Amino acid sequence: MTTVGIICAVILGLTGVLCMVRIVRGPTMLDRTVAADVFVAACVGAIGVEAAVNNHTNTLPVLVALALVAFLGSVSIARYAAPDSDRSAAKRPDTPEQTQREDEIR
Repeated sequence: MTTVGIICAVILGLTGVLCMVRIVRGPTMLDRTVAADVFVAACVGAIGVEAAVNNHTNTLPVLVALALVAFLGSVSIARYAAPDSDRSAAKRPDTPEQTQREDEIR
C-alpha cells in the first residue's frame, strides 16, 4: 500500500504543479477556471489517498465540502461566462400578447 500511495502522491503532485502553471499562464479566464477545478479535484484525490493509506475516515467530511465548493465555483463561473445572446433570449416574451404589449409600449 505504501508503494501505491507514493505513486499516487507523485502523480497528484505533478498534476498540481501543471495546474498551477496553467492558472498562472492561462490566456483566458475559462482556462484558469478549468485548471483550478482540476487542481481542486487533485486535492480531493490526494486527501482520499491519504485517508486510504492511513486507514481512517476523519477527512471524509472535508472531501465532501471541498467537492461541493469546487462544483459551486465552477457552476457560478460558467454561468457568468455564458454568451450574452443566451441571456437576452431568456428575456424574450413568450406569447403573442406580450409581444404586442411591448410593441405598444415602444
